[in-house]
Amino acid sequence: MSFFEEQCPEMDRYLGNHTSGEPEILKRLRKETFQKTTQPHMISGYQQGRLLAILSKMSRPKNILEIGTFTGYATLCLAEGLDREGKITTLDVNEELAYLPKKYFAESEFSGQIDFQLKDANDFLEETAEFFDFVFIDADKENYMTYFNLIKPHVKSGAVILFDNVLWYGKVLEENPKKKATQIIKELNEAVTKDTDFENLILPLRDGLHLIRKK
Repeated sequence: MSFFEEQCPEMDRYLGNHTSGEPEILKRLRKETFQKTTQPHMISGYQQGRLLAILSKMSRPKNILEIGTFTGYATLCLAEGLDREGKITTLDVNEELAYLPKKYFAESEFSGQIDFQLKDANDFLEETAEFFDFVFIDADKENYMTYFNLIKPHVKSGAVILFDNVLWYGKVLEENPKKKATQIIKELNEAVTKDTDFENLILPLRDGLHLIRKK
């Protein structure tokens, strides 16, 4: 949930009313996510989804990696900007929920460009020899630093990396956080900022998006 959703619903409605329309397939997916999952808040929101689509369209990536599929909403947003010969590999470990993204991937115009794998992201990154020009990470927060370190050898100059939930409901402002997830997110934000191979900006959209570009 964003600051505006919680503190200023009128502003959130204004922002929503002045954002490009949501494709019909995403409307149906979002509705079914709220009907059939126990943690529907994990879905990328409407506004965040449009941001992902626009960033993807601006960069026209040929090879996208997504870590954390959930129900596939962000996957379909990112696929909107794929190069005509491009593909998106999306990874998750939730076998029970896999039927839902598979259903919508098959229905979408990008069905032939989506490679959905039920696989641990650490194993995938250690095994793959691929390079990615767009990476979106929205998965287990305690592995964020591990993902960043494993991704580095798989991106070239100009590649975009996005980490979701990097404001962690404001918990990143805690000086000595007790929870490991908060500690790791703070560590990631600091490490990215200090890494001279990258340029970065944290966007305060919803729960915070860390936008990173390889120099």
